[in-house]
Amino acid sequence: MLKTNSIRLSALVFVLFACNPAVEESSPQIVLKNQSSIDLKDKGVIIEFKDLKSEANKFLQIADAEGNLVAYQIDDVNGDGTPDQLFILVDLKADEEKSLDITWVDSQPKFEQRTAVRFGKRDDIDQPVTPIQEDLFFSHELPKSMGYQPYQTDGPSWENDKVGFRHYFDGRNSKDLFGKKTSKMSPKDVGVNEKGEVEDNYHVMKDWGRDILAVGNSVGLGGITLLKDDQPARLGVLVDEEMSNIYQSSFKIMTEGPVRSIMEFEYRDWDAFDRKYPRIVERVSIVPGMYAYKNEVMFEGLQGDEHIAVGLVNIHNDKGIKEITDFDDWVILMTHDAQGYDKEWIIGMALILPKGQYLEMIEAPKSGKLTDSYLAKMKSESGKTIEYYAVGAWELSEDRFMEAAGFEQYLRDLVAHLEAEVSVSIQ
Repeated sequence: MLKTNSIRLSALVFVLFACNPAVEESSPQIVLKNQSSIDLKDKGVIIEFKDLKSEANKFLQIADAEGNLVAYQIDDVNGDGTPDQLFILVDLKADEEKSLDITWVDSQPKFEQRTAVRFGKRDDIDQPVTPIQEDLFFSHELPKSMGYQPYQTDGPSWENDKVGFRHYFDGRNSKDLFGKKTSKMSPKDVGVNEKGEVEDNYHVMKDWGRDILAVGNSVGLGGITLLKDDQPARLGVLVDEEMSNIYQSSFKIMTEGPVRSIMEFEYRDWDAFDRKYPRIVERVSIVPGMYAYKNEVMFEGLQGDEHIAVGLVNIHNDKGIKEITDFDDWVILMTHDAQGYDKEWIIGMALILPKGQYLEMIEAPKSGKLTDSYLAKMKSESGKTIEYYAVGAWELSEDRFMEAAGFEQYLRDLVAHLEAEVSVSIQ
């Protein structure tokens, strides 16, 4: 797929508008209806871009009845180089119907940046890190074999106004948690020093927050693996290995904008269980307002005796895991304990999993290449996607996360938010 971001898409949209001479005499409206009995704040709504009618040489502006601008972005989510989705954030009261006016203006509206992706790399130990949008490496190109860590923060990190995460793209493929103390986006130089060198400077407290989670040899918070006879095979290797079991790993930022960021990981020819899996894809997205990211996972080449598993790190957790099953569409697996890097903070973590695909929770072995993890065993079919959410809540972000009851209520409210449906029509 072709990488793009909201800035490039804005320019592309401008060109598309310029090429379309059709102009509607009356401005259309987006009519939204909250189908649920709860109030919704920062509810994400997707509208097919083709359903909108453009005005030549103009940019889109969306406003409510009081004239307040509605934050949005236009994204190319299928990677064909053409915008295909309008994504907006709206607030709706229970059962409320709201009309939003669409107009076309001379300049691109500006919105507060509430999501971000950071991805930097150096091509040699003596070179500075530079921001990049995508990367690809092969099985022999690991830090141990090259003699240096090429990636800023060991791989991409992503965040919203509540929380941050990162993925160890250096062959380990675990997912980590950044606790945030501010709604602003963290500095772009996290993970590098003043010379542009890779440096672990995010395990110390800063004004924005810090890396707070011990990951070890687990899959981290929301990382994935595959089970056969309830035994996991690590998707990747450990930090001290020189050759990966994945022939080719790639990453790209599909879109980065004020209200949504999307990334994609792809792994080719993974050797596991004495067989080879031709393709595994993770599509990670984050939107404002929630202490979570969404992941969409797909494995090709499954032979029917495996199960995809989604993991939850279990290193500094003495209180076990709680399973919550009283929702129609989702199951929650929740932990809450002093799970900070050195057990210095309370952290609540959870997986929100599709109920129709969830089977059971098992624990990873105590030794081997994948340990210290609760693993959610899922019904799995080759080529079929599993969608889930991974949640991380730090006591320094909000006082309510200090208590298990407060974190559980947050999770219940979040699931209700996810289950709430909003109807959309263009009039």
